[in-house]
Amino acid sequence: MAEPLVLVSTIGHIRHLQLNRAEKMNAANRQMLSEFSLAYAEADRDDNVRVVVVSAVGDHFTAGLDLGDVLGTASQSGLELTPEGGIDPWGITTAPISKPVIVAVQGTCLTLGVELILASEMAVADDTTVFGQLEVTRGIMPFGGATTRFAQRVGWAHASRYLLTGETFTSAEAHRIGLINEVVPAGTQVERALELASLIAEQAPLAVQATLRNSRIARSAVEKEALSQLPKELAALLSSKDFQTGVAAFATRSKPEFTGK
Repeated sequence: MAEPLVLVSTIGHIRHLQLNRAEKMNAANRQMLSEFSLAYAEADRDDNVRVVVVSAVGDHFTAGLDLGDVLGTASQSGLELTPEGGIDPWGITTAPISKPVIVAVQGTCLTLGVELILASEMAVADDTTVFGQLEVTRGIMPFGGATTRFAQRVGWAHASRYLLTGETFTSAEAHRIGLINEVVPAGTQVERALELASLIAEQAPLAVQATLRNSRIARSAVEKEALSQLPKELAALLSSKDFQTGVAAFATRSKPEFTGK
């Protein structure tokens, strides 16, 4: 039986989910994404769970998508990565989880890792963390919510810089622009996230969930039209020569030469 790629534990009213593919820098393949989505659904159904904390085993939170496993086999109609009965952790293909989520990151936190922060309520990063929304360097676009949520979180000036250049940035910069809540010493990010989760778990759970539902109304109204266009936009990019170039360059760690075709 394959080793689980998402470890699940419960501490009081806190559900702790850990990405568990450290040998691949926790790059998300289809198995991990499926387990992650099902773990979100289970936490959502469990009345004992009041807060979810997401962290990762090893030195890195995530290197992003495992391109060969996920995008390399995608159909031209887009991607279907949320299994039946699951909840999309990024809240794109399903309604979001009804419980608040705190993300604890370290090392490398790229693409879908940044977008998971944007889909969550709080984030703590240790001082080793490097962030990046690198999709344009690979011939694709962010499709986990960054196209709308990054600017909502940090303002368009900051968001456009990192969305359109693919530059990486430090935890200090992430805190300065408002992407994350706190920067903590290396190795203490999970401890701090659990402390914050405990503060939430002490509050009235129905009141917390009602607050979340109401606060999400404005965001969902803004996102609805933009997110509905993502499958069509992504499908067009998946059929482009630039996408093929980006995947090949990623595999060989070389600099791609894009042609706009």
